[in-house]
Amino acid sequence: MKIGIDARMYSTEFTGIGRYVYELTRHLAETDTKNEYVLFMNEPEFSMYEPPNKRFSKVLVNARHYSLKEQLSYYWALERAGLDLMHFTHFNAPMLYRRPSIVTIHDLTLSFFPGKKMNSAFYRAAYNLVLKTSVKHAKKVIAVSENTKQDLVDIVHVNPGKVEVIYEGVCEHFGPRADKEKVEDVMRKYGISKEYLLYTGVWRGHKNLVNLIRSFALLREGPEGFDLSLVITGEEDPYYPEVKRTVSELGLEHHVIYTGMVPEAELVTLYQGATAYVFPSLYEGFGLPPLEAMRCGTPVVASRTSCIPEICGEHNAVYFDPYDPEDMANGIRRVLLDENLRDELRECGLKHSLKFSWEKMAEKTLKVYQEFEL
Repeated sequence: MKIGIDARMYSTEFTGIGRYVYELTRHLAETDTKNEYVLFMNEPEFSMYEPPNKRFSKVLVNARHYSLKEQLSYYWALERAGLDLMHFTHFNAPMLYRRPSIVTIHDLTLSFFPGKKMNSAFYRAAYNLVLKTSVKHAKKVIAVSENTKQDLVDIVHVNPGKVEVIYEGVCEHFGPRADKEKVEDVMRKYGISKEYLLYTGVWRGHKNLVNLIRSFALLREGPEGFDLSLVITGEEDPYYPEVKRTVSELGLEHHVIYTGMVPEAELVTLYQGATAYVFPSLYEGFGLPPLEAMRCGTPVVASRTSCIPEICGEHNAVYFDPYDPEDMANGIRRVLLDENLRDELRECGLKHSLKFSWEKMAEKTLKVYQEFEL
């Protein structure tokens, strides 16, 4: 077959869908020796991407999501390609496209938490129309968790039999701490001088950073007097000034460390050096960071909401109510005070994380493709 892949979000960086597309295409190139693949890309990734073999080719479309170009010129690029099957790796797709397609739905965050960006009535209508159209016209829908599948059934009213759940994976370069000096070097670079809790990810409303900061304040003010730092990675988002404002209001400026965007290797090291990884999200479609932390041998404290218990497993993390800073603080407190619990979480979490691999994700996705073989 000639299979198209929407690679407009292709990225080698630590971005959710970008990582998904990168790992999918990388493993398909290694395992599938029969089919031909056409990657539809934007710049600058188009110029940087080198097809791994003669079965892979690339097409420049430069079509942003929710743009007129996406609906017109991208559509014509797909038609000209004469594909047997198109895989839209995100729900944004040309609504006129009617050839056989599948679509991966990573989450329905915008249905629950529209956020402060692009939340006008027009954008909301466009989001709902594009989502429902792509799911309706797809021959098969891939959901990255059972929770996301249920969201699709509840909100988009898709037939459950049309949805295949395929979990994402954890990259092989994540692993337990081996080099103490490397951890110390990275801590020194970011000004981390004591034990720390770690958060990785974007600064958005549903990520619940404000309640994480409030729970951190409760830990420091409590009777135990924990002397530790909170390390927050990711770019500061001007739409969410309440993150730094909360830190200032609670007098935590000298105890919260902002690293900005962190190179991949250093992010792994930050996981390895953390006393605990905290995942306070109100909603996730899959929730990869806690699995990455587990693979690095770091105890995980996480929200008991959406897909997170499904992905992390009932006994591999300590859970809390993300809407309650006191409950969040109590969950973290348990991990900080109980060395045996930390050891148990490290061991169980590492073992659990090994169940998730990008290779397995690509193999299962290829099986979905094979259902459409000519």
